[in-house]
Amino acid sequence: MTFNDLSSPLALLGSRRSAKARDMVAPGPDAAQLDAMLAIATRVPDHGKLAPWRFVVIDPERREAFAELLKTAFKAQKPEAEDFELEAAEQFARQAPTLVVALSAANPASHIPVWEQQLSAGAAVMNLLHAATAMGFGAAWLTGWAAYDETVLAALGQPGERIAGFVFIGTPGRPLDERPRPKPEQVVRHWGA
Repeated sequence: MTFNDLSSPLALLGSRRSAKARDMVAPGPDAAQLDAMLAIATRVPDHGKLAPWRFVVIDPERREAFAELLKTAFKAQKPEAEDFELEAAEQFARQAPTLVVALSAANPASHIPVWEQQLSAGAAVMNLLHAATAMGFGAAWLTGWAAYDETVLAALGQPGERIAGFVFIGTPGRPLDERPRPKPEQVVRHWGA
C-alpha cells in the first residue's frame, strides 16, 4: 500500500519518519503550536484516567543550563571522560529548536498495572511525534545515557518517574531518510493459522 496524498491522515501515518535531531534547524513550533502538540499528546489510551505521563519543556533560554546539567551528570557518571565525550553530552541539549522531555509517571499503588501505564506514556510520546509531523515539523524521540541518569531525572522529574525520552522538534535541515521497515508478514500472524 502506498500513501501519496500527504493531506490525508493515513498518508501522514504511513509516511511518518524520524528526523535527525542534530540536523533540525529553525523554525521550531511557536508557543501555540507546541501547546497544541502537547494537548494532542495527551489524547491516548489511559486505563483508569491516571495521566501516567508528564512533559517538561526545556525552553530556549534554559538550553545552556540543561547542557551544563548533562555535562555535570556525565562527568559524575564517568569521571575519566574525555573532552570530546563531555562536549557530546552538552551538544545533545543543543539539538533542534524545541526540546520536550517526556516522563513516565506510573503509579504503582494503582490497580492499573504499571505496564499499562508505561504503554500509555509511550503512546503519548508517539502522539507528540504525530502532531509535530502533522504540523509540518520534523521530530525525533531519543533516549541514550541521559534518559537513565539519576541526576538528570532528579532535575526533571519526581521520585518514581522515569524519563521516557527526549523529543526534539524543528524543521528538517535536509530530506528525511527512509529506513527499512519490516514487511507485514514478518511481524503479523493470525492466531491458530
